[in-house]
Amino acid sequence: MSEIESTLSIREQSMAALITRRFFKHKLAGVAIAVLALLVLFSVLADLTPYEPTEQNPTQMFQKSSLQHWFGTDELGRDVFTRILYGGRVSLSVGLISTFLSISLGVLVGALSGYFGGWIDSALMRITDAFLTFPTIFVLILLGAFLREQQLYILQNSVFVVIIIIAALSWMWPARLVRGLFLVLREKEFVSASRALGGSSARIILRHILPNCIGPILVSGTLQMASAIITESGLSYLGFGVQPPTPTWGSILSTAQNQVFRAPWLAFYPGLMIFITVMSINYIGDGLRDAFDPYVIHTE
Repeated sequence: MSEIESTLSIREQSMAALITRRFFKHKLAGVAIAVLALLVLFSVLADLTPYEPTEQNPTQMFQKSSLQHWFGTDELGRDVFTRILYGGRVSLSVGLISTFLSISLGVLVGALSGYFGGWIDSALMRITDAFLTFPTIFVLILLGAFLREQQLYILQNSVFVVIIIIAALSWMWPARLVRGLFLVLREKEFVSASRALGGSSARIILRHILPNCIGPILVSGTLQMASAIITESGLSYLGFGVQPPTPTWGSILSTAQNQVFRAPWLAFYPGLMIFITVMSINYIGDGLRDAFDPYVIHTE
């Protein structure tokens, strides 16, 4: 490794350490990442509970919280705590995967549009504008119903369908964000120098411009994930999301609406999980925003 490459590596490591310190100085962000880690851990370990999420016990209907059933039971005698854990596994997976797909597509569209400009920018932005005009909930429901009617085996999985439709209708905002960043950064001196030295467009985009966009992209990703979890919960609540018997927080809320006065815990616990998860992700986003703020970083 040359001396220049070694120096750059040390600087990158120092910057990473500085960003990490700045992130954890945001106390709520530190608490939020611990809470979210616990939620993920509990969801991963859901198989360790003594009950199955679809196991029915007619003799245990509408049982209140107890040592046997921590969150009580529902109208079919199913353990609510177990269903919450399995529902968290599905809801968090949908949020994470759909966010990854939408951010990846948005970054690709925004990078190409912002870097090349001209007719490429015009074409991609008109497509983006067209997607932004769609009535989101209506299109989500329509697209979900259409995909489930297809004969492909993979589309029979309602979780996969929900991931596709959420990602397909949420990439436009990161695309516009990245385009704006690229429009500014492509005019900087370091980009001009790289271009003068014969750097290819792919190298300039991937090696020089995109790393400078990581902060805003990560912050946007946290907002996208929180929005995706809420969207999935809303679709499942309306009956157009993940289909029974697969439990999600939204579908548990949907079944609780007719029993909210008789068994309020059926609505309280899944609603609480959605609230805690979304708040934790938002606080993590706040911490990332502060950590990547260039003024804060360079004046510490």
